[in-house]
Amino acid sequence: MRPTRQAASRLTVILSGLLLALGATLAPAARAATDVGTVADALRENPVYVDGAAASQLSRADADALADKIKKADKPVFVAVLPESFPQQDLFRDLRTATGITGVYAIRLGDAFDARADSTALSNNAVRNLSSLVRDEPVKQQLNDFVDRALTQTSGSAPASWGDTGGSDGAPVGALIGVGAVIAAGGAGAYAVARSRRRKRAEEERAALEKLRVVVDEDITAFGEELERLDFHPAEAGADDAMRADYERALDAYEKAKSFMAAAERSEQVRAVTQALEDGRFALALLAARREGRALPERRPPCFFDPRHGPSVKDAEWTPAGGTSREVPVCAADAVRLADGEEPMTRTVTTDTGERRPYWEAGPAYGPWAGGYFGGGLLPGLLVGTLLGSALSSPAYAASAGVPAADGGDVTGADFDAGDFGGGGDFGGGGDFGGGF
Repeated sequence: MRPTRQAASRLTVILSGLLLALGATLAPAARAATDVGTVADALRENPVYVDGAAASQLSRADADALADKIKKADKPVFVAVLPESFPQQDLFRDLRTATGITGVYAIRLGDAFDARADSTALSNNAVRNLSSLVRDEPVKQQLNDFVDRALTQTSGSAPASWGDTGGSDGAPVGALIGVGAVIAAGGAGAYAVARSRRRKRAEEERAALEKLRVVVDEDITAFGEELERLDFHPAEAGADDAMRADYERALDAYEKAKSFMAAAERSEQVRAVTQALEDGRFALALLAARREGRALPERRPPCFFDPRHGPSVKDAEWTPAGGTSREVPVCAADAVRLADGEEPMTRTVTTDTGERRPYWEAGPAYGPWAGGYFGGGLLPGLLVGTLLGSALSSPAYAASAGVPAADGGDVTGADFDAGDFGGGGDFGGGGDFGGGF
């Protein structure tokens, strides 16, 4: 017997409710982001992120509809809705660095709106003009209008990590019955599998972070010892404001490194730690030159063989075992050793087998550690032909580092020109979130 229209309507409502209930169960709970990394992680998985503290600005249904629109257009357009209290300093640049994906980035920050884009995705003039058109609109209309216009002009494709979108406008009763049966039979099982996978990934991430923690703690300790050996006092005879500023930057870098490491929850966050240490060592090199009356050194990468040696002084030819020759940045002591035909003083780390090997022969786990010292663009060239170099260029490493493979959006990692990533004005006394043009 065919169901009556009234019965069909009731069944549709019931099954729709079941779908919504399951969606609420499976979907991650809204949470307030504490840093740019949290927002970047979310945007690598979905084009729209609404912070838990800003959930009143854009409903979940509206956010999902906006995300679905972007996915179907297959364009690298990212939207974040953040609370006014979210840190504004260098927000766009840091978010673009953390996602590592070329595209258009629109942010609603409290009651303010702005956007930035890589010029290969959308020109700076276009971003400014589109932002100006929607600046005073209500949030839902504002985001939809900006996205609608940006999608028609943005170049490139969406990152593969977003996956495919499905769905259609409505479904017959029979289809709803089938969906309801599948949900009832397999919803709990799918949720359990998802939880198991997340748990496994979390365990692997903790293991990777703990392996790095040993090496990073050694680096932080070594830098602290350098500060002690320096024996500089801001009030000592001959000290000037420039010296005191160098010393203050070195102390700040030391404290940042300790703080970043203590707060790290993912292995890729180690990059910020080693970047801080690299900044601190350059500050010490400037201070030493000022105290000794020498010419100030140029900003160079740290010594390739061991970043604890400090900033490099030159590039020297080096050939890894079984590899091809290349030039690497070296400290003065290692430059002399290489010139004399001796082995450089190499930083060794523990591999998965438990043996000590040079870090470039230890696999992808040490990628974030090395990346903070040498930067995304420089490192692969230095390590070409080594075990770590091969891992850094593979899709497996990109996935382990939280960066989608480059078969979707254009993945650059941190190696992009911040001056080429623009569109708006400045906001908040030096931040890069703006409203003026």
